[in-house]
Formats: sequence, C-alpha cells, structure tokens
Amino acid sequence: MEEVDDRRSALLAGSRAVWPLLVGVFPFGIVFGATTVESGFSVLDASLSSLLVLAGAAQIAAVDLSGDGASLAVAAGTALIINLRMLLYSASLAPWLPHVPFGRRVAAAYLLTDQAYAVSVNRYDAGLAVGHRFAYYLGAGWTLWLCWQPATVVGAVVGDTIPDSIPIDLAVELVFLVLLIPAIRDRPNLLAAATAGTIAVVGAELPANSGMFLAAIGGIVVGTVASLRSTSRVDAGGDDGADGLNGAA
Repeated sequence: MEEVDDRRSALLAGSRAVWPLLVGVFPFGIVFGATTVESGFSVLDASLSSLLVLAGAAQIAAVDLSGDGASLAVAAGTALIINLRMLLYSASLAPWLPHVPFGRRVAAAYLLTDQAYAVSVNRYDAGLAVGHRFAYYLGAGWTLWLCWQPATVVGAVVGDTIPDSIPIDLAVELVFLVLLIPAIRDRPNLLAAATAGTIAVVGAELPANSGMFLAAIGGIVVGTVASLRSTSRVDAGGDDGADGLNGAA
C-alpha cells in the first residue's frame, strides 16, 4: 500500500488511486456528451451541465427525459432521485472527516462521485491518518473531475461519428461493476449487493428511476442487519471463550 507522509502525498495518492477507474469514466463522459447533443442540446449546454453538476448517470437521465419532451420538474426530480445515493455516501464519509471544517466539507461535496467515495472509504478503512484523509479525497475527486470535463466535450463534438459497432455505452455499466466487485469482501457485502441488484432489476420500470433508490436502501438495510448479526455471533463466541478460560483458571 502506498505510503502517505503528508497532505501533498495524500493528494497524489488519492489521484493515483482513481486513475484505473478513468478507463471507464472517460467513455462514460463521451456517452453523456453524445446523448446531450442527440437530445437537441448544444455542445455548450453539455459542457455547462458537467461544470455545474458532476452527476454522471443522473445527467444522462435528465437529458434523455428532456429530449423526450418531459418537463423541467420531471427531469430535475428524476436526477434528484438518482443522486439520493450521494446523501448516503455523505453520511458514510462524515465520521471519517470530523476534523474538516463544515464549510470545506460542503464545498467538497461538489466533487462527490461513486469513484471518489469508493477509493476514499477503502483507503480510510485500510488505515490512513486523520489529517491526510481530506487531501486524499480531494485528490481522487479533482482527478475524476479533470477527466469528466474533456470527455463530455469530446462526446458532444464527435460522439455521433463513433461507429455503432463500438459498444461505448457499455462503459456506463463497467464503471459501476469495477466499483462493486472489489467491495464484496464478506457475506454482509455479498447479501447487500445481491439484494440491491435484485430490487434494481425488479424495480427497473418504476417511475422516475425510483427503483435505484429503493435498491440502495434495501441493500443498506440487508447489509447492516447481516453485519450486526455477524458481529453478534463473534461477540457471543468471544464471551463463551472468555468464560471457558475463566472456568479453566
């Protein structure tokens, strides 16, 4: 694991951690840029969207709906529902960053993405000094931001020239699979992933993509319950073992 001795090295470590994920993120950005133009918006619209809202899947959903004639309220509401997972990410990150002033955390929320969250939490869990955590997150977040912006422009400018034989849309699914598979390290994680995946498939036709949010909630609930039960069994075994030792003594 990469050594982190100061904030600068933490910033660089966070940047390097997210680099392998950019292989999927850049095509993902191209898909968004191309989708935006195909839906009747301009290259400038695509660029401003990515500058104002770094949201990936939510951006694509909003653009698709707008292009199909949906109202602004419906498009914005759908994007909001899809991005409700960021609320869960924020709640998960907060305990790791108690030393960071509230204002800086609010500003850093602009950079919160699936990828920045995943690499940051994994590194925190593996052990990272409190004073280096925020810099690590910023390194991951800004690196992804710097990849997404030009990808959006490329997609908006040349997206319609990409042959249909190149399955660039597959990048969207691959981005999330790359994040999911390494996270399944134990039974609670496996149950959470299986539950969320099942709910997402069953609820795929629910309005406003609400199935995605329900899948996230279902996965969290099942994973938490499984984790608590696992912890309870370990604690019970530990207590039994201690009692046995005391009795032998």
